[in-house]
Amino acid sequence: MEAAAHSTTVTLTGHLMDTGILARVLDDVLEYGGDYRIEDLALGRQHEDESRALIRLSAGDGELLARIVMRLQTHGANAVDPGTATLRPAPADGVFPEDFYSTTNLDTYVRLDREWLPVDRAEMDCGLVVTETDGRPVVRTVPVSDVAAGDAVVCGAHGVRVETPPAVPRGEEEAFGFMSSVASSEKPQVVQVRQIAERMREVKAAGQKVLWVGGPAVVHTGAAPAMVRLVDAGYVDVLFAGNALATHDIESALYGTSLGVDLAKGSGVPHGHEHHIRAINTVRAAGSIAAAVDSGVLTGGVMHAMVRAGKPFVLVGSVRDDGPLPDVYTDVIEGQRAMRAQLPDVGFAIMVATMLHAIATGNILPASVPLVCVDINPATVTKLADRGSAQALGIVTDIGLFLEQLARELAPE
Repeated sequence: MEAAAHSTTVTLTGHLMDTGILARVLDDVLEYGGDYRIEDLALGRQHEDESRALIRLSAGDGELLARIVMRLQTHGANAVDPGTATLRPAPADGVFPEDFYSTTNLDTYVRLDREWLPVDRAEMDCGLVVTETDGRPVVRTVPVSDVAAGDAVVCGAHGVRVETPPAVPRGEEEAFGFMSSVASSEKPQVVQVRQIAERMREVKAAGQKVLWVGGPAVVHTGAAPAMVRLVDAGYVDVLFAGNALATHDIESALYGTSLGVDLAKGSGVPHGHEHHIRAINTVRAAGSIAAAVDSGVLTGGVMHAMVRAGKPFVLVGSVRDDGPLPDVYTDVIEGQRAMRAQLPDVGFAIMVATMLHAIATGNILPASVPLVCVDINPATVTKLADRGSAQALGIVTDIGLFLEQLARELAPE
């Protein structure tokens, strides 16, 4: 410690021991090549009491120390003396300065001229750009693809602090909170569904939106009618998906099949393998999904319900897509922008049967937005949490059964 050229002290507050946060912080310091000394550790005397740690960090150079501080901010650690932010111009379109501040998905504040300014909508793995609105400085998160040459970018860790969502002591969680342990298929699903339904009711009562992220298994499992009931009942305000969910939903509405399988009988039909591409062609001929609904070509299914309800959807494609449908974003950067544009006022997100879209959406959501991931594969939930969406709660189950139960709770027939 004495030989280190650069050092700073950070503070960490919360339920540090029972949540394991302190251990993760110390492991990260060592993993990044720094060193630490715990200068003060005030442990809570009872389980509802928070603890507080003062940790002196050291590193061989200032840039490494800044990287360590940025990393620790993902756990809610902040410098005791943060100073004021350093701004540097972006050297080119789509390029941050080399020492740019890499954001977390936690609520973030930047200090300019001794005043702390809230960052407009937290998002991980972006930069912070300072602009002016009505003569006042504004700080917003900007992905690297959207930064413009000359933009004032926050650099280093000085003058930046984060705030974690309020922690709940172990044993005093809300009923909804018990799902925050490792994803398991052995928890009582009926209870979980009721808790999710109640949370959705609360979100809607507060005037906020429910965001859904769906995969094609919604259709393959025969759960599309349940999803339609949820749309009609007002519990699907925004839908993120890929080409597959929309295509097989439309295939189901036009031909009664999904991937060529008769959804009523569970058996293949002659030439059924062609149905998905014929469904795409039908919508392309109409011009869009909305046009197919308006013209009477498309008369049922999830996408039909979304159009009839006037609810937005964002479909972002991939290299493996057939077609795709005319509504699908084939430029993923444009797709990301379209997804971000739908995030204001989202108060709850639920991701069903889709790994890649779940992770993509988790990457752009603030940590303050409650998030539930439902999948038959527990690895989907684990990967989502491992990529920074620590607020993700997991349910491991068949999506068809889950959606039927949720529809019975929120939209009984």
